[in-house]
Amino acid sequence: MRVHPFQALRPPAEIAAELACVPYDTVTTDEARALAEGKPQSYLRVVRPEIDLPAGADPHSDASHRKAAENFAAFRKQGWLLREDKPNFYLCRLKMGRRVRRGIMACVHIEDYEQNVIRKHEKTRPDKEDDRKQHILATNANTEPLILAYRDRAETDALAAEAEKGAPMLDFAAADGVVHTVWRMPDSARVEKAFQSVPTAYIADGHHRAAASARVGAERRAANPKHTGDEEYNRFMVTLFPQSQLLVMPYNRCVEGLNGKTPEQFLAALKGKFKVSAQAEPAPKKPRRVSMYLAGKWRGLSWSPVPGADPVADLDVSYLQDNLLKPALGIADPRRDKRIEFVGGIRGPAELAKRVDSGRAAVAFSMFPVTVEQVMNVCDSGRLMPPKSTWFEPKPRSGLLIHTL
Repeated sequence: MRVHPFQALRPPAEIAAELACVPYDTVTTDEARALAEGKPQSYLRVVRPEIDLPAGADPHSDASHRKAAENFAAFRKQGWLLREDKPNFYLCRLKMGRRVRRGIMACVHIEDYEQNVIRKHEKTRPDKEDDRKQHILATNANTEPLILAYRDRAETDALAAEAEKGAPMLDFAAADGVVHTVWRMPDSARVEKAFQSVPTAYIADGHHRAAASARVGAERRAANPKHTGDEEYNRFMVTLFPQSQLLVMPYNRCVEGLNGKTPEQFLAALKGKFKVSAQAEPAPKKPRRVSMYLAGKWRGLSWSPVPGADPVADLDVSYLQDNLLKPALGIADPRRDKRIEFVGGIRGPAELAKRVDSGRAAVAFSMFPVTVEQVMNVCDSGRLMPPKSTWFEPKPRSGLLIHTL
């Protein structure tokens, strides 16, 4: 792997807690607007800029991206984002209760993405990829880091421990109680050398941002007759977490309507593929179990191992897609079908019940999470997982560090 230090933009320490925000894709427009209300310094105004447009504004429109650029420039003019004196690598530590996670923030090379040194586990949606590309072009920046995982290495752990002994540049508790602490890493050359022996990294969160960054870099490379390969557009910002530092939570599903079926007809359609239990815990406790919320009640779905199943077919999300979502609910392409919503596991199964009870969805599925090792094995086999198979935690707050192109 090639990793690069970068001359970040970052908030002054005294306003970091007020400025830093949840990642753009973890909240709706209404939720983002409520979080940023009365907070002019909230970085949500950059990553969810539609909150500063009239109600009902399209968050993917040109107007929204122009607003992102306008707000980003205003943050810099106001002194809410400052330029570091020189390029650095950074250590970001996240404390969630008793859990402590440490990731190294760096830039990686788009060619490593193109050549599968940085590996993907899901396909991107063209509309979302285009949206993230327009956001990068409008702001001329990677406004949020994506998350990469790599197999544990003692050398990078030692570098993190060394950085942690110094004085932090940022240190605050976010509204959700997660404590974020950021240090500048003291020896960039050692960080670069350590990652040269890391053969592969795996996208844990941010497939669309990675694809969009690679497209921006490729277009700028083609348009630059003096291209050297060392320009900032050749890189995008990530947080690199060792495998053991990541927690995988489920990515749950809600579906609008029952494809013309009554609840009774829908349940009948599941026979033969699932053992259906009349009641179940909202969160399944082991693989090959799904908790389904239908008509005000949690039911259990289970099945036996499929002999000879490959690493993808053996995933719970694959079995659910192939044996329920497609045949019973008519969702052949979950990447494009607007009837299905994916709900991050951090929201818990209560959010699924809320959406069904409100009429927003007709049925919801609470999944058992995959493991990081499963994700890596799928990537290494050259296969892809179904969309939205994983929800990784922790997620660093957006606005802590920004990479400009």
